[in-house]
Formats: sequence, structure tokens, C-alpha cells
Amino acid sequence: MSTSRVPILMYHAVAHAPARATYGLSVSPHAFARQMRLLADRGFHPLTTEELATAWRSGSGLPRKPVLITFDDGYEGVHRHALPTLVEHRFRSTLFASTGWLRGAHETGGALDLMLSWGQVKELAASGMEIGGHSHTHPQLDQLPDDQLWFEVLKCREVLATELGRAPVSFAYPYGYSSRRVRRIVRAAGFGISLAVGNGLAARPQGPYALERVTVRRSTGMAEFERLVEGRGVGRLFARDRTLTKGYALYRRTRQVVRKASETRV
Repeated sequence: MSTSRVPILMYHAVAHAPARATYGLSVSPHAFARQMRLLADRGFHPLTTEELATAWRSGSGLPRKPVLITFDDGYEGVHRHALPTLVEHRFRSTLFASTGWLRGAHETGGALDLMLSWGQVKELAASGMEIGGHSHTHPQLDQLPDDQLWFEVLKCREVLATELGRAPVSFAYPYGYSSRRVRRIVRAAGFGISLAVGNGLAARPQGPYALERVTVRRSTGMAEFERLVEGRGVGRLFARDRTLTKGYALYRRTRQVVRKASETRV
């Protein structure tokens, strides 16, 4: 695998018995431990999202066999189950937190499973895990009017800066959905790099605000995981996902046009 193409792994819940809503996108603690062991045995070098952005912007180069380990939303199992394995291997990683879903003062409701507390998020940050933004209430950002979109992005950044004492550098789009308008606002809000999904390897030509990730699911076996991180046949592995994504992207764009036309008539 060329270091010009980097696998960015997208995890969600790490749990023995996750909620039904998160089951398909979860992994068991045992599977996660086996996956991290494979990365260690194959000589991969995990980076944070911020470290990837810095390396690509400065031209300083990447280590041999780079990989990013990312977690979306902020499920409690990241602290309970994933953290000990990451510490064991001294692996860097990034958590993208939906700040209104986390347990504590800023909680808005709507979370799909047991979420991290702010105390746990701070312990993750103290361990070396990068904490990035994932909006405040996890909406489809490309469907929001500008004022709500700005609120979701800025509120998330403000809460993280207040709780952790440092403004986040990285962002991941909820559901992977973005548009030119969303990317422009995320950049203007102060984020330096943003991740989508795409189910492909990340590469510099994608731009710092639309880097692709590959989804790790409950159904991802070790042979498939190995192909993902080695970059072998990724397009074939996610062919159905890409077809569905393109179709739904067209649907969302059409829905947004209709909504704007309705607002104009009003």
C-alpha cells in the first residue's frame, strides 16, 4: 500500500451487547482487540487525524504503513473496551464527539446507546486520544438551513474547547453527509480537517475537508479487515454501499432544492 493512500478506519460502538440501533455499526471488544493486534503485527503506525493533516500540509511525510483509528459519536464502550487495547499497543486514535449526546451538562437527548460522560472523555484525552467534533446533536448537516448549520458546528467546537481546554482541530460529518456549503462552514468555524465516509482510502487529492474512511462493522471478519487496511479490493468490498450512497445523495440534494423553493414561496 502506498503511503499516498491511507486507510482511515471508522468505528462506532465497541460493546458486547450494543443497542439495536447501533448493532450493525458496532464491533465486539474481542473483535476490536484482534483487529488492533493485526495492525501491530503488520507494522502499522496509527496517527491522529490532526497528525495526518499536519504531515500532509507540511510535506513532512508519513511513517511507513500509516493508519487512522477513529470513533464516531462517543459511545461509552470506547472508554470501557477500546481504550485498554489502544493503551496496550500505544496506538494513537481520534474520537469524534457529538457533544449534545454525551452524558452531562450539555446533554440534549437523542443518543442511540449509552454514551461517554465528560469525565471519561477527559480521561481519553489525557491518554493521548485526539477529541474532534461531530456536531452537537448529530443531524444531517447538508439538510439544515445556514443558521442551524452554524449552530451545530460552532456549539460543538465551543463545548469541546470549554470542557477540554483546547479547541478541536478535526471534524467528522454525521452520517458522512456533507456538501460544498457544509464544508465551507466547517472550515470557517475553525476546523482544519474533516472526514467523510466514502468507503475508500484517504488521499491528499480528496482535499482536507472530504477525506474518505472505511466502515468497520459487526460483520467485518478478519480477512476482510486485513484487506481494508492493506488497501486490497476496497472498491469491491463496498460496491453496494457506494451505489446506495450515490442514490441517497441525489435524493438529499433534491429534497434540499424542494425545501429551499418552499421557503422562497413563503
